[in-house]
Amino acid sequence: MARKSKSISYLTLLTFAAAVVAYVLNLGGFQDQVNAVTAKAKTETSGMQAGNNREVNSEGSTSSEGTDDKGRSSSVSTKGINTASLEVPGSKYDVVKHRYFALGYDEKHEQAAWVAYKLEAREIRGRAEREDDFRPDPFVTTESATPSDYSRSGYDRGHLAPAADFKFSKKAMSESFYMSNMSPQKPRFNRGIWKKLEEQVREWVKKDKAYYVVTGPVLSGSRYRKIGRKNKVSIPKYYYKILLNMEGKEAKAIAFLMENKDSQKPLSSFVVTIDRIEQMTGIDFFPNLPDQLESKLEGGTSIRQWDFDE
Repeated sequence: MARKSKSISYLTLLTFAAAVVAYVLNLGGFQDQVNAVTAKAKTETSGMQAGNNREVNSEGSTSSEGTDDKGRSSSVSTKGINTASLEVPGSKYDVVKHRYFALGYDEKHEQAAWVAYKLEAREIRGRAEREDDFRPDPFVTTESATPSDYSRSGYDRGHLAPAADFKFSKKAMSESFYMSNMSPQKPRFNRGIWKKLEEQVREWVKKDKAYYVVTGPVLSGSRYRKIGRKNKVSIPKYYYKILLNMEGKEAKAIAFLMENKDSQKPLSSFVVTIDRIEQMTGIDFFPNLPDQLESKLEGGTSIRQWDFDE
């Protein structure tokens, strides 16, 4: 009986040992599978990140070209974007819609805080002549400034939307002379660097087919010199002009901020971010753009895509 029991004990130990070896071998195989899956996941993740750094998609992912000094893209895809009334900003001002442009009127300062319109290449080749028919804007419910408010003030009735942008129609040209489209500008500024910027915009429109244009004075703050007897028209210290092009595969935008005085500096020296102008004015430009695209366009100051005639 003792020998039989001993044989059974050896058999039991051998069986147990075999089971342990099988378990260990199986565990090692499982671990190898885990390691393989983990390595594959890391490889796929790395590949996705690399792809995201290069790809430009319809939601405005970063482009490998055209970045500003902070690495942000100044051009993003225009695919699938609704451009209806894209030029009209979001603001607290009463919106007045004319046939060829819209504006947000600031009654406190008796001028528009912004004037917006879309300018197409075919429109700047018109033949409508300038008639200088300055007159109050009958569509401003609180009443606009009048031509006499500028008389003998030493300031030009400076166009925000320039008359030369509306040569395509006699009606459009006439609308550009509403006093709601005027702001008191120093003569050398209006006829100098400001005019130069307006001409540059038209050159870009010829090349790029169309632009959304938003222009206005900076009217933040409370202390302004004023002109006019009937209406007190504030004299802005700064003016801005913002351009957005959506005609190509990728959108691009640029903004200018200029002091109301004569300057011989190149136009490129006045380039700022749209974000900066929004902070100064409290106006939300191009609010109908997808948020990611809007952020990229409004945060950049790259001029690589812009050919200046300087």
